[in-house]
Amino acid sequence: SEKAALDIRATQGRPVYGSEIRVVDDADKPIVPEFGTPGEIRARGYWVASDYYKTPDKPAVDANGWLITGDIGLIGSDGNLRLTDRTKDVIKSGGEWISSIDLENAAAGHPDIVEAAVIAVPHERWQERPFLIVVRRQGSDVTAGDVLTWLSERVAKWWLPEDAVFINEIPHTGTGKIDKVALRKQFAVGKSGFATGET
Repeated sequence: SEKAALDIRATQGRPVYGSEIRVVDDADKPIVPEFGTPGEIRARGYWVASDYYKTPDKPAVDANGWLITGDIGLIGSDGNLRLTDRTKDVIKSGGEWISSIDLENAAAGHPDIVEAAVIAVPHERWQERPFLIVVRRQGSDVTAGDVLTWLSERVAKWWLPEDAVFINEIPHTGTGKIDKVALRKQFAVGKSGFATGET
């Protein structure tokens, strides 16, 4: 079908000849592809890097010689890889991983939202929870409750952010990516476990 073809085209595909990929859990155990569970992506092969440029103190490979990519993804039952996030941005909540990118895309689908960013905030019970930062379309009076209701119809209940705040502009890096380091500083976590910052 056309949808199935588009779904495959939206993946990163399969490893090229001479290389291997796998997805591992927090304990570095391989995840069975058929389960469609996300984990950290590892790669190895003749032309896979053995270390990172000018970072001798940062291990590039695990004990078994697999490159630690820093990416989160899953391998479908068809063998195709789908990237879902970066390890530094994924939200680890109650033993599950929540993709900040998928949440951002879902929130940005709201007709009154121009851009969205998601960061993790510490949580006493769940370890981390998602915190949503959004830019409203000019002239809109959409509320945080409206956005969270919108999301509740599009993502799993346990993915729903603790809160949503509005800002005028989301900071970006020189390469155009959302600057999550700046957002983490701007929305420093208070004693309550909720992010606080200037909006």
